[in-house]
Amino acid sequence: MSEVHERFRGLNARSLRAEPEWQLLTPEAREAVEVVSTVLPFRVNRHVLRQIDFSRAPDDPIFQLTFPQPGMLDAADYRRMADLVRGGAPRQRIETAAREIRRTLNPHPSGQATDNVPTLDGRPLAGMQHKYRETVLFFPAAGQTCHAYCTFCFRWAQFVDGGEAAFRASESRDLLDYLSRRREVTDLLVTGGDPLVMRTRVLRSYLEGVLDPAFEHVAQIRIGTKSVAYWPQRFTTDPDADDLLRFFEQIVAGGRQLAIMGHYSHPRELESDLAQAAVRRIRATGASVFMQSPLIRHVNDSAATWSDLWRAGIRLGAVPYYFFVERDTGPRHYFEVPLVRAWRIFKEAYRQVSGLGRTVRGPVMSAWPGKVLIDGIADVSGERVFALQMLQGRRSEWVRRPFYARFDPQAVWLDDLVPAFGHDRFFFEQPGAEVDPVVELQASALSC
Repeated sequence: MSEVHERFRGLNARSLRAEPEWQLLTPEAREAVEVVSTVLPFRVNRHVLRQIDFSRAPDDPIFQLTFPQPGMLDAADYRRMADLVRGGAPRQRIETAAREIRRTLNPHPSGQATDNVPTLDGRPLAGMQHKYRETVLFFPAAGQTCHAYCTFCFRWAQFVDGGEAAFRASESRDLLDYLSRRREVTDLLVTGGDPLVMRTRVLRSYLEGVLDPAFEHVAQIRIGTKSVAYWPQRFTTDPDADDLLRFFEQIVAGGRQLAIMGHYSHPRELESDLAQAAVRRIRATGASVFMQSPLIRHVNDSAATWSDLWRAGIRLGAVPYYFFVERDTGPRHYFEVPLVRAWRIFKEAYRQVSGLGRTVRGPVMSAWPGKVLIDGIADVSGERVFALQMLQGRRSEWVRRPFYARFDPQAVWLDDLVPAFGHDRFFFEQPGAEVDPVVELQASALSC
């Protein structure tokens, strides 16, 4: 079946064995797929496989982006799981060992399972997060998978253990009730997983209520998706692709800005005719396409890769948005890049694009206090420092606040940094900073 007319079919470690690409893998690569996928999620599809140069595996960047690698697990953990798999251990024993390893991998970083969950009349709301004053995240239950899984994904815990730890909302009633009381919320970010694995009628059932004039304060609707790269057929040739685009048009015609937050990690993801057609068709509805991804060692850790990606997007009208730092979760040790190198890669890539590409912000750590930008490295009062800035904050008064950390060439995350100039803590570590601003909003609403 040609790429244009094929239907989506996800491939896991077992079903991949029947595909011709399995024969192209070395015995070591096959073992890595079988062993690591017992702990971390693995899924690909035919469109993704076509992007991989298997003659370059395991060094091919798309192979690294989607296929499990031995180094993604601690050496002792890899040996443990490999022994169980080779020995034909019972499935339950393998799963028990895998869960023990997962618990060591910080499955829910930055307080997302504790500090970001909003409440309504004292009841925690499943499938929602509200970390920043203006933005609510919504996790529709039917969208808690993806067309393929990124090996670095910070939401990997959504896809393992039968999804028992996943954020998911079975329907939109709580969302609408919450938004009706939160007039300060201007942005709804629909996320997952990937919301665009859902059929259009299902997506519509979750979101159509937000289009009611009663929710006109929600002026922006964002949809976070990797489908633009992993299954662009969603916008071109899937049976309900046209219906999806008509729904986009409906959202825009209703006076809302619709932003498709496209997760592009490498310029190869934009090379195919289908991927380019997907962007053009989305933009023709009046929706905007934004580009974002973390910096990932083995995948895109070079300035040339990023400048090529941004230029490819700009030609199609996609807006470079965020250059993230790999989050402190899952196999981060395999993918992480020192902050100083991240800043140098970003700086070099940034200088290679025109002003239209300089909409991108980075390197950015999406950490507990907020989105922390590494603005540069400087010498101030005889001390070498990271100049940092809070682009978005758990408390709104933190936004755009500059601060400084002692320079550390080995640091890979905010937790590795210490304040500069002899201070003993950062401003967001002061007593009382741990209070959730959403709780404060709820308390003030109740007192009115």
